[in-house]
Amino acid sequence: MQDYFLDRPFSKRRLAGRAPCFSFSPGPEPLTANGPDMRLDPARIAPALTFLYRLWVQSIRYRDGDDLIPIRNCLDQGKPVMLAIWHEELFALTGYGTTVLPGRFATVVSDSRDGEIITQVLRRIGFATARGSSTRGGLKALNQLRQHMLDGRIGVITVDGPRGPRQEAKDGAVYLAHKAGALLFPVRSRPSSSFVFRRSWDHFQLPLPFCRCEVHIGKPLEFAQGRMSSEELHKGTQRLTQALHDALPGPSSEDERRAEG
Repeated sequence: MQDYFLDRPFSKRRLAGRAPCFSFSPGPEPLTANGPDMRLDPARIAPALTFLYRLWVQSIRYRDGDDLIPIRNCLDQGKPVMLAIWHEELFALTGYGTTVLPGRFATVVSDSRDGEIITQVLRRIGFATARGSSTRGGLKALNQLRQHMLDGRIGVITVDGPRGPRQEAKDGAVYLAHKAGALLFPVRSRPSSSFVFRRSWDHFQLPLPFCRCEVHIGKPLEFAQGRMSSEELHKGTQRLTQALHDALPGPSSEDERRAEG
């Protein structure tokens, strides 16, 4: 049985065979024409995308009840905080974060050219970023995200990213929360109207402008300090998956996912 320790940075040996989870994956690298690279310059497109995104999410009417209070209390007490979300809901929840706690978040972005566009947009709306993917620079990125949390930012991870399976959490989120001593909050969104990309692996949700959007924050998961066995890590990940399904009241998204399958 493999053990995981808190007092050392991530290593390839200890995460061998375990794909860490990442946020804000832009998708496959776009094809280019034969000859010169025809893709857009991130520095030129990011300002326009930032403007459009801000305009879009400012039109959304978010409602969270009192769910944010426990997170604010943790921040006031200096406790590390981490949020777990599904990849399909990141558009709405990123906008929610910039609305209620601007400048307090950090996440991991794919280390690709398209990821550079996303990075520049996120930094313009107040996010700190760490660059990496499951195949390039991932361990370094997770360590950077851990440091951001220890410095007082809220870590955000799409726990089923970057390529699924949909709504199945990976081990990386639980391991990172355990390593940082962070409380791990499951967070869900439910827009009143949205366009759903049914052909994408995650059924990505694009909330429509001027819609209402419920945000639900579940009870946090906390993990005992010390060492964590691979079995404990697996059980923690199962708990996280269930907590995300339970965080959204009404018919569960898990039931909907099974019905679609």
